[in-house]
Amino acid sequence: MCGIMGYAGGSPASGIIIEGLARQEYRGYDSAGIALRSDGKIISAKIVGRVSELADKVRELPSKCLESASGIGHTRWATHGGVTETNAHPHESADEMVVLVHNGIIENSTEIKDELESGGIIFSTQTDTEAACQLLAVLYGQCGGDALEAMHRLTERLTGAFALVIMFRDRPGEIWCARRGSPLVTAWDGSASYCASDPTALLSYTHDLCFLEEDEMARLSPDGLKFYGFDGNARGKKSIRLNWDSVMADKGHYEHFMRKEMGEQPDVLRLTVDAHTIVTNVALEKSISLPKGLMKKIRRVQFVACGTSYYATLVARDIMESLDGDIEIRVETASEYRYRNVRGGGDTLAVFVSQSGETADTLAAARIARAKGTHCIAITNVRGSTIDREVEHTILSLAGPEIGVAATKTFMGQISLLALLVMHLLKERGTLSASDEARLISGLRSMPALQQSVLEKEREIKALADKYCGSKGFFFIGRRECVPLTMEGALKMKEIAYLPSEAYAAGEMKHGPIAMLDEQLTVVALVPDTDLREKTLSNVAECRARKAPTLMLASDGDDGARACADDIIFIPRTEPELFPFIGVIPLQLLAYHTAKALGRDIDMPRNLAKSVTVE
Repeated sequence: MCGIMGYAGGSPASGIIIEGLARQEYRGYDSAGIALRSDGKIISAKIVGRVSELADKVRELPSKCLESASGIGHTRWATHGGVTETNAHPHESADEMVVLVHNGIIENSTEIKDELESGGIIFSTQTDTEAACQLLAVLYGQCGGDALEAMHRLTERLTGAFALVIMFRDRPGEIWCARRGSPLVTAWDGSASYCASDPTALLSYTHDLCFLEEDEMARLSPDGLKFYGFDGNARGKKSIRLNWDSVMADKGHYEHFMRKEMGEQPDVLRLTVDAHTIVTNVALEKSISLPKGLMKKIRRVQFVACGTSYYATLVARDIMESLDGDIEIRVETASEYRYRNVRGGGDTLAVFVSQSGETADTLAAARIARAKGTHCIAITNVRGSTIDREVEHTILSLAGPEIGVAATKTFMGQISLLALLVMHLLKERGTLSASDEARLISGLRSMPALQQSVLEKEREIKALADKYCGSKGFFFIGRRECVPLTMEGALKMKEIAYLPSEAYAAGEMKHGPIAMLDEQLTVVALVPDTDLREKTLSNVAECRARKAPTLMLASDGDDGARACADDIIFIPRTEPELFPFIGVIPLQLLAYHTAKALGRDIDMPRNLAKSVTVE
């Protein structure tokens, strides 16, 4: 949700912290702040707005602040308390001993606040974070300035999800961290220590990272990192090398990260297929090793995820159903799975998909499944993330860092891995035919060139976005393999263009939604040339009869489709199960250029954050 950056070393901290916050601004961006040590004090600067505005304010601080070699910073995505400079982080205790930034939600903050106020402490913000700050200052005093003991007592008291980064006024060159539920990563480059919410903030300094575990604390200093459990006992810890290039987190010559990342999708697919196949055979054995014979005992497969990742699992379900009609397959949103009594156990395999590996609902669902004895696989884009560490079997996406809040290339990485995983599982089960395996892998190998050809239609799609951006809303319709894409297309239009958009299986239109159609509601119809083409065209005709403008995605060479829509985008033909790999790109471009025409903040859409790390 929020972005955290901390530094303890020998160089001026302000620039390092500002740069780190800028790399994480997509995580939270309604306000920002920084705290630096100067002349035995901790000086803060806060603004409502973006990191660039914070940088301007920091330049106005006294020179000794700018020379400070330690500090912490934060970009906020408001949960408790309005978007004000007072509520922006860092927060300072009443005695000015503790300065703290926080990502997450302190669930018992009201109880703590009432207790402290009854003791005479005056609160100055509306946030849950201040309760942790004020409580830590009290505990620190009670412990006689023993930071480790005070942190131990604090973490015993707090409930909820939190990543805390703290400076004590009387402990120069030292930063303390604690993590439960919300992600936090640390690093030491040999002369300085760092912490951040996201590894992309640290790649300019080192690729060797230490991810904090659940209920773990760390002490950062120029001399290195020390780790402790919430019980106060020291822990050993090995770093994980993250092979991401810092250039991957740069925008390059593109106006928006989202557009850059859309263009990287052919490479993501190519890398994934090359890494996990041999000629026309799936080869996932090096990435995942299930117990021998397990898949023949599995009676049900569950796919669990949130948002765009959920739509990726719908693609996986459709591919799996097309290849094996006997196995029971369920797709669940993680936020519902965790509160329902979903069957699990040794005859069940659950696949959990999370771009960040820190999605709160998905993590909770995985823990529930594991507790039931369910066999679990995780697919994530971040090595060392919580889901990677907690789930027995993990397959890592090769998408690299994604900065745009609206997922594009990570969706491509997910559906690529999921398609190969499905084939691998069914091969282990003995139900994947050699002809289907060769057909689909050949289709995936040829896909990057086809995707590039669609990206080259950008000018045509931009013109259509300009034409339809005045619509009051959009309906996205399709059948079977197209249905997940209708959902993803509608989500993208909502996320970045802020236009009401709905997704429907085309046959469902006449069961209610058709009543909403008029000249101002645009229908985007996905009509590849498959066995369901004629039925979908009939649904499009029903929409046009209600005077709804229609924009169609159709297969190259389908000249008969021209007369069935007001506008049409032709895309290359592919295997029916693989249509999502190519059909998603024009939908991404349509949403992108619609948002651009409307002047939206595309990389950081309002009210959204990249990773949802609280419930």
